[in-house]
Amino acid sequence: MRKVYVVGLGPGGSQYLTAEARRALEAAEVLCGYTVYVDLVAPLYPGKETYTTPMTQEIDRCRWALETANSGRTVAMVCSGDAGVYGMASPVLELAQDYPEVEVEVVAGITAALSGGAVLGAPLGLDFCVISLSDLLTPWEIIEKRLECAAAGDFAVCLYNPCSKKRRDHLRRACEILLRTRSGDTVCGWVKNIGREGQCCKVLTLSKLTEEELDMFTTVFIGSSKTQNLADRMVTPRGYEKA
Repeated sequence: MRKVYVVGLGPGGSQYLTAEARRALEAAEVLCGYTVYVDLVAPLYPGKETYTTPMTQEIDRCRWALETANSGRTVAMVCSGDAGVYGMASPVLELAQDYPEVEVEVVAGITAALSGGAVLGAPLGLDFCVISLSDLLTPWEIIEKRLECAAAGDFAVCLYNPCSKKRRDHLRRACEILLRTRSGDTVCGWVKNIGREGQCCKVLTLSKLTEEELDMFTTVFIGSSKTQNLADRMVTPRGYEKA
């Protein structure tokens, strides 16, 4: 069989793997992916061959998976969260045009917006958007425009990749953009190491969020004007009480 499964692993712990993800991982002969993500799942499938590459070698990794599948072996390309949300599904499907005999199956996982939201309560109970603050592939000018539009639309906002060693001020800059139209008392929260050892979280206000020292393993939630802090849980009402 010539097949590549693109598998979302969820936040990391085995309890977050969907039944479909487990099926795909069991069917695969080779587990392929970024080293950190393969290390999370490989112990669950001892004896399976693995192929890993470091960060920034995503295209090489995808092409290797497709070429290996084209040779007749079944490959599982693993990603954290969901394979289609900042994951490897799109590059694999783009490159797959050069391998017409290889079947690609995308297997959904639990993205950080959902798993982190559950830790905080219900921050995404109504309309929301997800924005990455990484400008490695997207110019900051575009990210800034998206933040402005999210603020204007009063969306709850989930921020991926809020900070890194090279991008220490991106979260602060994002908060300043949102503060142009949102109150400093807007309810916000963050979750670090979702579903992994060292998980921690905090509910705070938008004005306080600008002072937080976070990292790439943290997902940030910024509430809409309707979001409330209920017993230190972040809740965006669905609106049923008004129906």
